[in-house]
Amino acid sequence: MKFDEALEHFLVHLKAEKNASPLTAASYHTDLVQFQEFLAEETGWEPGELSVNQIGTGAVRNYLGTLAEAGVKRTTMARKLSALRTFAKFLCREEILSQNPLGKVATPKLGKYLPVFLYPDQAKLLVEAPDLTAPAGTRDRAILETLYSSGLRVSELTNLDLPDVDVDLGYVRVFGKGAKERIAPLGSYAAEAIRTYLGVRGAAHSGEKALFLNKGGTRLSARSVRRLVDKYVREAALKGGISPHTLRHSFATHMLDGGADLRTVQELLGHVKLSSTQIYTHVTRQRLKEVHSRFHPRERD
Repeated sequence: MKFDEALEHFLVHLKAEKNASPLTAASYHTDLVQFQEFLAEETGWEPGELSVNQIGTGAVRNYLGTLAEAGVKRTTMARKLSALRTFAKFLCREEILSQNPLGKVATPKLGKYLPVFLYPDQAKLLVEAPDLTAPAGTRDRAILETLYSSGLRVSELTNLDLPDVDVDLGYVRVFGKGAKERIAPLGSYAAEAIRTYLGVRGAAHSGEKALFLNKGGTRLSARSVRRLVDKYVREAALKGGISPHTLRHSFATHMLDGGADLRTVQELLGHVKLSSTQIYTHVTRQRLKEVHSRFHPRERD
């Protein structure tokens, strides 16, 4: 089977059977097409003429080597390899391939990574940066408060519909990765910000079910949320490298700092594995060490 045809089958499988989000499917598509283009250059074939039988262990290793030489981060390399693994497993399960060509390919070792987070006073500066005298400002304040209050992924936030939010009871219904549903608490500041935003939003867009709308009155995109976060990071004079996901990291870090147990934070974040949440314990330990170094008299000396 040709690579293009197999890829099309795979993407249909992701959406229909795995409930993959459009963003996840697009990410798989991008990574696999990039490998297809590398394989075409490696073999001298046209991309559209490649067969899945040309996916070999040596080709994949050469691909990873090329990425490494180009300075691609190991986390990115691991993600691209994961996409190839998933694709190859699908091809074997569908009996398109008789043997998995990635069975002997090792995953690049990942360095230690600590998520970027804001201190509470920085988070307060950021969420309070929007101008509440402007309609867009009330929406942006509601977005920032919700991200920080509930620890949502940006895709979860933009997918919120009006029935998913109850500002009186203080919760949001979230559909996370794999369309898994969870209930996330909505703090009082976030609930009030959404209530104010809905008052401004009014009946003009009553036919639109999405909670957060753009200027055209349709669902706000994840890219737009990233742009507005960039805007308020500049206005609050905060350091660079802050994204919508930084507010999710900050939410988890501040919950653990405040005494929340790891299992609770795992549930609130919608993590399947506890190991995904444990990274935040390293953050809090690092902070304790920094505080100890700054304030213990023997360390100051």
